[in-house]
Amino acid sequence: MPIYVALGANQNSVFNGQSHTPVETFQLLFKELADGGINVINVSGLWESPAWPDPKTQPAYNNAVIEISTDLRPVSLLQVLKTLEYSFGRREGIRNAPRPLDLDILDYHGLTLNRAGLTLPHPRMCDRPFVLFPLCEIAPEWRDPIKNRAIDNWIARLELSEVTPMKRLGKML
Repeated sequence: MPIYVALGANQNSVFNGQSHTPVETFQLLFKELADGGINVINVSGLWESPAWPDPKTQPAYNNAVIEISTDLRPVSLLQVLKTLEYSFGRREGIRNAPRPLDLDILDYHGLTLNRAGLTLPHPRMCDRPFVLFPLCEIAPEWRDPIKNRAIDNWIARLELSEVTPMKRLGKML
């Protein structure tokens, strides 16, 4: 089974002293991942979702999912991803605050893990249309490693009010 990582951003990032839109941030991220020994195998389309909990208080998010390969173990991969978030301007702070880059490991070879700071598969991924729609584009056969439920089944269980505002913006690359 592959490794899947969710990407999200609703603010410009500052990287190497320059400001970048969320899409530019994602594209720069791919080079940084490659430099860190993380190969991007597949990239979903770009999806827009309203900010949560109140879409009136911050810009919409750009979201995507990537399939990667790496020799890094899950905790080491998480450390690299958190370092990259920081290098693109993310700072710890208020929960659900706007951010220039958010990276979450969704699934790591179907491994189930629950330790401080990392739970696999991602514990809330199957409740989030902004994760499931892009994941389904690149992994239509994906199954939840815990419940063995198909991704189409998870998508069918989403609340219509959460699905309706989702917009596919097109290809990222």
